Amino acid sequence: MSIIRQPDAQAQDHNGTRTRHRIASDRIEGTVAVFSRLPGALARAALVVLMIVTPSAMLPTTGSDGAQIVAFVAIFAAIFTIVEYSASSPSLIEFRSAPPFNRLRFGALFATVVTLSVVFRDPDQANTITRFFQLIGERIGGSIDFPYSPVRLMLLAMPADMTVAQLENVRTAVGLSYLISLSSLAMFVLLLRLRGWPRHAGAFNVWVNLPTFDPTAGGDVVARLNRDSQINLILGFLLPFFVPAILKLSATFINPLSLSDP
Repeated sequence: MSIIRQPDAQAQDHNGTRTRHRIASDRIEGTVAVFSRLPGALARAALVVLMIVTPSAMLPTTGSDGAQIVAFVAIFAAIFTIVEYSASSPSLIEFRSAPPFNRLRFGALFATVVTLSVVFRDPDQANTITRFFQLIGERIGGSIDFPYSPVRLMLLAMPADMTVAQLENVRTAVGLSYLISLSSLAMFVLLLRLRGWPRHAGAFNVWVNLPTFDPTAGGDVVARLNRDSQINLILGFLLPFFVPAILKLSATFINPLSLSDP
C-alpha cells in the first residue's frame, strides 16, 4: 500500500507564504495602476470640459438656461472621461491604450470647435485670425461646392428663409470642418504607414482597446475585425452625404434650429 505523506511544516509555511504574497502584490499593483492613470484621466477630463465650454465662452451669450445646459453636459462628460480612463478596463471608449489615435481624434474635434467659434464670434471683435479662418473656409467651401457634393447637399438642407449671408456662413463652416477632418485623416494615414500603428507601442490588448468587441461571440476573430473595419470605412465615406438628408428629414418632424442664432 502506498503511504500518503504530509508535507512538513516548513514546506507548508513556504507555500502559504508565497500564495499570500502573490495576492497582496497583485492588489498593490492594481491600486498603483489606478492611481497612475488618475492624473491622465483628470487632464483629459479638463480638456473635454474646455472643449465643451469654448463655444459658449467665445460666442455671444444666449442666457442663463443655455449656460446651465452647457455646465451640465461638461460635468457629465468630465465624469464619464475620468471613469473610462481611470478604470482597469473601459466600457465604451475604444483604443484607450493605443496612442495617439484618440488624441488625434480629440484634437481634430477640438480644432473644429475652436476654429468655428473664432469665425462666428462677435463681428465687432474680429481680428486677423478670424479673417484668416474665414478666408480659408470660404475658399475650401467654394472649391468643393459642386452638384451632389456634401457642401451642396448641406446648403440644400437649409431652410428656405435663410439669407445669402447665412448660407455663406454655412459654406464657410463646412469648408473649415472638411479641411480639419481631411488633415487629421492624412495624419492618421502617415501614422499607419510610417510608424506601423498600433504595433510600434508593443502588444495590442484587444480587451482594453476594443471593449465593445466580443471575441467569443463566434466566428473567426480576424474575419470579424476585417468586416467591421470595412463597414466603418463605408460609413465614413457615406455619412457626409447622409447627414444633410437626415437633417432635411428631421425638419419635417421637429422644429429646425435657427441658424441666425449664434
